[in-house]
Amino acid sequence: VNLTRRLTIKHSKQYQQKSDSKIGDPFPLCQPPPHNKEVIGPVGIPSRAEQLRRLKVHGANTSAGAGATVSSSASVEEGASSSQPYYDILVIGGGATGAGIAFDAVTRTATTATTNSTTSPSSHTPILKVACIERGDFSSETSSRSTKLIWAGIKYLASASSSLLSWNLLTSPLQTIHEFYDEFQMVVSCASERQYMLEKQKHLTNWIPIVCPFTQWHIWPPPFGHWLFSFFPILAPMVFKFYDGLSGFTCPSSFLMGSKSCRRHFPQLNEQDIKYCAVFYEGQHNDARTNLAIALSAAEYGADIANYVEMIEAILNEEGKVVGVKALDRITGEVFPIYAKHVIFAGGPFTDALRQLEDGTDKPVEAAVMAASGSHIVLPGYYAPPDMGLLDYNTSDGRFLFLLPWQGSVIVGTTDKKGPAETLPYPPEEEILWMLKECEKYLSNDLKVRRSDVLSAWRGWRPLAKDPNATITTSHGSGGAPQQVSRDHVISTNPKTGVTFIAGGKWTTWREMAEDTLDHVLGGAAADHPKLKCNTLDIVLHGGDGYSESLSIQLIQKYGLMEDVAEHLAKTYGGRVWEVLALCKPTGKQWPRYGTQLVSSYPYIEEEVRYACREYACTIEDILSRRTRLAFLNSEAALEALPRVADIMAEELGWSRKVKHSQIESAKAYLESYGGRIPVDVEDDFHIRLPTLEEAMDIFRDIDKDKSGFLNVKQVKEIASRLGQPDDDGHVRTIFNAMDRNRDGKVDEKEFMEWFNNDETKEGIKSFFHQKAIQMFNEIDIDNSGYLTEQEIKDISIQLGQELTTKKIKAIFKEMDTNKNGKIEIEEFIAWMDKEYDETGFRKMLSASMGLGGTRWLDKKESGGSFLG
Repeated sequence: VNLTRRLTIKHSKQYQQKSDSKIGDPFPLCQPPPHNKEVIGPVGIPSRAEQLRRLKVHGANTSAGAGATVSSSASVEEGASSSQPYYDILVIGGGATGAGIAFDAVTRTATTATTNSTTSPSSHTPILKVACIERGDFSSETSSRSTKLIWAGIKYLASASSSLLSWNLLTSPLQTIHEFYDEFQMVVSCASERQYMLEKQKHLTNWIPIVCPFTQWHIWPPPFGHWLFSFFPILAPMVFKFYDGLSGFTCPSSFLMGSKSCRRHFPQLNEQDIKYCAVFYEGQHNDARTNLAIALSAAEYGADIANYVEMIEAILNEEGKVVGVKALDRITGEVFPIYAKHVIFAGGPFTDALRQLEDGTDKPVEAAVMAASGSHIVLPGYYAPPDMGLLDYNTSDGRFLFLLPWQGSVIVGTTDKKGPAETLPYPPEEEILWMLKECEKYLSNDLKVRRSDVLSAWRGWRPLAKDPNATITTSHGSGGAPQQVSRDHVISTNPKTGVTFIAGGKWTTWREMAEDTLDHVLGGAAADHPKLKCNTLDIVLHGGDGYSESLSIQLIQKYGLMEDVAEHLAKTYGGRVWEVLALCKPTGKQWPRYGTQLVSSYPYIEEEVRYACREYACTIEDILSRRTRLAFLNSEAALEALPRVADIMAEELGWSRKVKHSQIESAKAYLESYGGRIPVDVEDDFHIRLPTLEEAMDIFRDIDKDKSGFLNVKQVKEIASRLGQPDDDGHVRTIFNAMDRNRDGKVDEKEFMEWFNNDETKEGIKSFFHQKAIQMFNEIDIDNSGYLTEQEIKDISIQLGQELTTKKIKAIFKEMDTNKNGKIEIEEFIAWMDKEYDETGFRKMLSASMGLGGTRWLDKKESGGSFLG
């Protein structure tokens, strides 16, 4: 049952993917809908139930009249008779960008206003009527799965410079200079937005120093493929000072550390010849909390905004213009219309799915958004100092890789792999292993990088956008024909339907993207809303009022909290923390007096669960993934906390025993999609999981029985046997010579590692796997007919102790029988074993019987017996 292309979920039929489900569909909620009871909202903010009532009442007002139709066969709700829609703006999507647009729109004021009413939500009367709906929880997709950095983009500065100083400057000088200018302006803009976040939103952000270690003065091959960057170790101090200057030196100043100072401040660094370290600063935040703060700020200023409300159809008038949407409240199952003058899609990597609904036909829309996945792993906090991160600017495949302390743990990321976006955070095993290998490069040999140290892993999907409606493409555009407004985000209006979408960009620029989008939309409607001013630069987000650097000390003094709990609460809720602690009950202990933790070693307390229900949390997974960050920090700890979270939410939201059980199963199913100490699933169970350097060294040490630190020919013969290679003396000598690079008659650890990781060895191991597939085929083919039948598949499932139903057998057979001739030939079997997908789970069963996946196949010598018992 694939809720992503690779993850099998086994908990309940209600989480099984339906035949018409598509990759990227939202994760299914428990059935029947939970019908959560109403709880009050945070002080000064409507409850979620109140927001739904407003959306239903206000959304029903329409100017479309009887001529409007829903894009399929549904009709307009009766009773909608207002001369104009109540809502000026309807935003579809509640991630950072969508919530940001709602926040910007609801706080806009006339440029002629003599006072700034946006300084206080209670005194603010919105000019624009704004609605925003999100199909899942706020930031449940891309916005909660970032590297947690608010950065100006030094990588983009480097890539722009390498493009400028290339042959393109001679062959296409104007275009090259223009592209450099656009990229440079993007970095300057990011620096400005970073300054806004770090100075205005101090309750949500902090500066983090990042060390860039240099072990040589000249690098080859050079980073970014340009010879100039081969001198980056020499140029780095000037580059980082220039980077500081892009923000007007408002960030902490970059500095240099000598080798001794490096090891003192970052003792986890290895003892290789470090010349020096350059240190620069970037911003850091809890991305999910920042997103929620933006959404609650929009609600506080008057926007009607709700999570778990999904657009299911577009409503078109007689001219084919979209005048509203048909929405589904996924918590109650109720469907209702929302009409608006302007509809904006902010669906991130899923924007094209919204555009397909907008079109109202089955004809596929021209793709506007490609997705690129970025995977991250979380390691224990001892992998880095608690107040300093590390940048690998020159990884094995040229990507940037950060190693950053965050929430008491260490995040490593990110990767970059293009492909269709998926809603669950499941990270490919190969990317987890790649990041572990890259970590080893700079960390001390005493700090063993182990696969079992991965506490959690996830991936998000960055939208890479183009403008399908563009007639003119420039770096900045407004009004008139839809144009690409910048190299990193695209805003486009469909001239046929009138719908605008925004896609692309980075977390850092959420505010700028929101401003650009509204300027674009309102610029085409100047007659309706002339000269409305954006005020977001002047507004502190939800929780900012009442926050101070000493807030955590005040909490400890009043409530007797643990220090880490107090610091977490202060940086999460800001001035709103007093509302959370007002729900606290005494622990009954001398210390801490208040604050019962959900799980040991993490600072999350039970009262946060109760308060989260006021902040629109609807499911257990909302709490474990985003209101707390347990699932992102430690997937096993999240499972441990799950029962207590379920108990509290059942009290707050009035769940029946049946709904509570269903919610628990749903949360378990979702949590399975996070990585952890043990691989959840291998992207291809049959293909070898190539070992990390540490695991390869374990193999070396296991074979080096006499602990001499070297391997001889006899010991290499044992390795060949484990790899299924011929063990005749000539073949073994060939392998030995391939390992013995310095021709001294013995193989040391370094030579072994180089041999084990070269491409020829990897191809040999893959060949070994295919040979074992042939052996497996022959063992299943009991009658030696040269092909497999349904009966033989059933017999082998019984032999493996997992008798399958007739229906499952037929599904497996159909999956294998690609040429549809009613029998499985050996070529089909091998191709099936090599497939990326394992819809039936049968290949995983066979692979496990062979001891494949991971490095288990290296843990035993071949006995020559049957793999299938």
